Amino acid sequence: MGRAMLPRQRSLAREGQMRICLRRREFIAALGGAAAWPLAVRAQQKLRRVGALMAFTDEDLEAQARFAAFREGLQKLGWIEGRNINIDLRWAGSEAALMQRFAKELVEQQPELILSSDTPTTAALLQQTRTIPIIFGAVSDPIGSGFVASFWPASNATGFTTMEPTMASKWVELLKEIAPGVNRVALLFNPITAPYFEFYLNPFMAAAASFGVAAIIAPIHDIAELESAIALQAREPNGGLIVMPDSFMTLHRVEIASLTARYSLPSIYYLRLFAESGGLLSYGNDLVDNFSRAAGYADRILKGTKPNDLPVQAPVKFELVINARTAQALGLTVPLTLRTLATEVIE
Repeated sequence: MGRAMLPRQRSLAREGQMRICLRRREFIAALGGAAAWPLAVRAQQKLRRVGALMAFTDEDLEAQARFAAFREGLQKLGWIEGRNINIDLRWAGSEAALMQRFAKELVEQQPELILSSDTPTTAALLQQTRTIPIIFGAVSDPIGSGFVASFWPASNATGFTTMEPTMASKWVELLKEIAPGVNRVALLFNPITAPYFEFYLNPFMAAAASFGVAAIIAPIHDIAELESAIALQAREPNGGLIVMPDSFMTLHRVEIASLTARYSLPSIYYLRLFAESGGLLSYGNDLVDNFSRAAGYADRILKGTKPNDLPVQAPVKFELVINARTAQALGLTVPLTLRTLATEVIE
């Protein structure tokens, strides 16, 4: 009996081994499929589309720093280009026609939001869309420019302002403190790229009157008019210059600082870049910080928040930078009070 049962036992053993092999293969195949599944999901993951319109050239280091702050802010919040987000960036310089063309192209791409660098780019974008969310990084007067009705916008645009209009009063005060002999002050701006100039005009006029200095309005429209405007202000002694926040002025900051040095004209600016380029002193907010904060708004919009639920925010970080070398060249002494208050003194 024992010998008769042996072949049957062997057959059963072979069948058992075959079942085990089959199950092992099924398990390995299933394991391989599970390992490949996340890769398939990542391959199918949709890239979120973001546009960006900058009113500078791609060679401008300040503009690069502002956009880099926006990009780095997004990365810290988990938005990585090529992985889960795609940014379509356009550099328009200060050319209105180019801004209009790029604004149209960006809107036609139907991104989920568009970063706008300043007033001219925001105006160009809003002419093309009233539905795609727009985040502006540096706008002086969003209400006066018609972008929003209030700091709680009821539109598709929101973002960050540069300065309060009362800043114009502070510029007059600081200029008089470092150059007490100044009795005429000109406000330099380009009305094409700074259509909001009246935002600063009344505070400037009032401050000039309170300090007993003559207020001069000096609009220019292109680089060709720049030297003549500065030379005219320096023609008589005791003149001074205030350069208004304006993308045109930022773009030509090196030329402006060079001209005010050539004509020995004490001048104050709104960005530290002017002081670093040889200008006498600057007082204004850190616009790179604005663009870093704009990344937080982009993150919230990509996660479903509407622009009209995000209030327009004022700047929080300000800088006073004094170029002591320029002051010495102009025969001026930097008061101890200003040195104490300064963020940086360039010796």
